[in-house]
Amino acid sequence: MESMTLLELNGRVKSSLQFSMPDAYWVQAEISGISPSGQGHCYLELVQKDPTGRTFLAKAKANIWRGTWMRLKPYFEAETGQTLQVGMKVLLQVSVTFHEVYGYSLVVLDIDPTYTMGDMARRRKEILEQLARDGVIGLNRELEIPALPNRIAVISSATAAGWGDFRNQLENNLYGFRFYVKLFPALMQGDDVERSVISALDAVAARRDDFDIVVIIRGGGAVSELSCFDSYNLAYNIANFPLPVITGIGHERDDTVADVVAHTKVKTPTAAAEFIINMALDCAQELEGLTRRMSDAITGRMNAENVRLERLSQKLPSLFAVLKTRQEQVLENYMMRSLTGIRNILTQNTHKLELFEKSLSGADPVQILRKGYSITRCNGKVVTGASDLNRGDRLTTVFADGKVESEII
Repeated sequence: MESMTLLELNGRVKSSLQFSMPDAYWVQAEISGISPSGQGHCYLELVQKDPTGRTFLAKAKANIWRGTWMRLKPYFEAETGQTLQVGMKVLLQVSVTFHEVYGYSLVVLDIDPTYTMGDMARRRKEILEQLARDGVIGLNRELEIPALPNRIAVISSATAAGWGDFRNQLENNLYGFRFYVKLFPALMQGDDVERSVISALDAVAARRDDFDIVVIIRGGGAVSELSCFDSYNLAYNIANFPLPVITGIGHERDDTVADVVAHTKVKTPTAAAEFIINMALDCAQELEGLTRRMSDAITGRMNAENVRLERLSQKLPSLFAVLKTRQEQVLENYMMRSLTGIRNILTQNTHKLELFEKSLSGADPVQILRKGYSITRCNGKVVTGASDLNRGDRLTTVFADGKVESEII
């Protein structure tokens, strides 16, 4: 039986591949592993999955040699704003190689960043469509930012330059505004960003009554690490958050999903601070305008009242004279009516007195005696009948012009 060594077999495989596949080929794949080497090379693990994303249909190793890697890496990052990373779909130009010891592999010659950008856009679109179907994509924008948002919860890395920029901008604003700022630390890069930021949001929500707004800021890192903010779970939490969320993630390229669902998106942490300062300035200017209008209104009212009082003061003498004349006439009328009443009363009473006087005059004993009548007394008592007298009684008879003593015999 004819046999060959493994080296001979691998040599034949190598020759067959080189003969049958001598050209370069554009291959679509997903990066499942990436390992830059100390020598400047980069080693990739490429896979293809079924539509469910759970089953591998194909795998291959790929090498990007140092010269190619130094050219492709900055080019890809400049075009996409991303670094090559696990989970990214790429379109690579490769040549097929086979090594007797290391086996089958691909050598990367070029990369098409537009393919990756299209896939990133597609994934971002799918996430936004899912958020729209869930009815949450615009919820946070429906919240109203207070006119003076001076209680601010900040989600950022404690060591991030953006956090320092944000804080310095607020503390050293030109208008002397004072803000209460509380940092809730979270990772702003790496695979754990989603969990860390959601955890910080939960911590803020537990103290929601202590804050007016939430600011998510990231600065000082590479723009290539923004894909962590294209997360459905993170976006869902931001969209449903009970306080307005402002994002200042530090980039000027296309919005991340987190930017889309946030209440307000600004470019940088410094811009987020300026946004808050400007809101405070608008509120202060509005208050100043209201104060000025109120002062003007009060001054105008006082001037109008002063004019009215001056006019009234000018009219007071004539008004007083008219009022005095009227009151004097009224008093005179009262006096006339009073005097008339008194005269009537005096006349009536005088007549009554005359009648009383006549009545009293007719009952006067002296007058009666002058008419011929007399009064007879016996022992000091008036005698009213002859039967009251006895022989020997001494009588005193009173006439109008005197009295006479007598005795009954």
